[in-house]
Amino acid sequence: MKGTFPTYKFSAYRIFEEDGKSAGRFVELTLDDLDPGEVVIQTHYSSVNYKDALAATGAGKVIRRFPCVGGVDVAGVVASSSDMRFKAGDEVLVTGYGMGVDHDGGFAEYVRVPADWVVPLPQGLTLFDSMAIGTAGFAAALSIHRLEQNELRPENGKVIVTGATGGVASLAIQMLSQLGYHVVALTGKESEHDYLKSLGVGEILSRKDLLMGTRPLEKAQWAGALDAVGGETMAWLTRTMQQNGVIASFGNAGGIELHTTVMPFILRGVRLIGIDSAATAMPLRGQIWQRLATDPSTGLITGDLAAVVCQPSRLASSSIRTGLRPKLLELVAHVVPFAGLPQVFPLMLQGKLRGRSVVEIKPAG
Repeated sequence: MKGTFPTYKFSAYRIFEEDGKSAGRFVELTLDDLDPGEVVIQTHYSSVNYKDALAATGAGKVIRRFPCVGGVDVAGVVASSSDMRFKAGDEVLVTGYGMGVDHDGGFAEYVRVPADWVVPLPQGLTLFDSMAIGTAGFAAALSIHRLEQNELRPENGKVIVTGATGGVASLAIQMLSQLGYHVVALTGKESEHDYLKSLGVGEILSRKDLLMGTRPLEKAQWAGALDAVGGETMAWLTRTMQQNGVIASFGNAGGIELHTTVMPFILRGVRLIGIDSAATAMPLRGQIWQRLATDPSTGLITGDLAAVVCQPSRLASSSIRTGLRPKLLELVAHVVPFAGLPQVFPLMLQGKLRGRSVVEIKPAG
């Protein structure tokens, strides 16, 4: 470690506004350059999410103030803490909140954040695992959790996952399959069918062959849906849900507008749930991370978690399991060296990546 903590310099990928556009580059910072917080984390891993790519390239208006260190995720070891909940040497992770948006984020060798954002690394996960899951896996797990709260069960019927080769969807497919759901993957990537089958999909629906129709209600097909696309695809989902079907919306890769009618909602009782993983309150956040660290073979949900997930009247017939830990992280995650981070952003925006990009950030010194 060069210099005296906390005055030595370390590497960070910072995003600036130049000529009205966002542009990122590597810089050297000290802790004094970072936003305030009670906990300093020595970064081991971060990850690249669609939001990060939008922010770093200026393709989307994501950054709320400049300059800002990018990265909505971080996992590492506590270097120092003025909050008694954490001590030097603790393994921790942070996802969401203002990271990489209006607070310096995880693309740096050191990160400083408010203590209320920090999650102790759950037993059963390594630091690498936590970033292979990251915001994407957290969003997938939160989506499934919310669908369960709305009485989605494997016996209800098929569950469709759109944008199926993306980071959130790849992890959601694993989790759903492990829970016993019949998963249908919607994708435009014909070359990735074998990959999707390896994750546990029961059927693959090709986007190019999809006939969306124009009627307010089309053939009822899906008990549940996890949608990363939005736009025209989301509208089609609303028209093709079964009676009392439920949709979790967490992405807008296909557009932000939604053109549909009220008919699916008032005639079929379709429910549309928005998933905002960044702002999830800590009690639920901790609960979801515990589920992500728990093997799917674990027994039925009991106690407080059962009360949250299940309607009491349905407990007797439910077979929901606590565990959501993806068993095939090695198929979904690939490692990117810190120096190679800028090359990931355009590939992600062009849809040329699958699964999760985990950024390995060597501790300084």
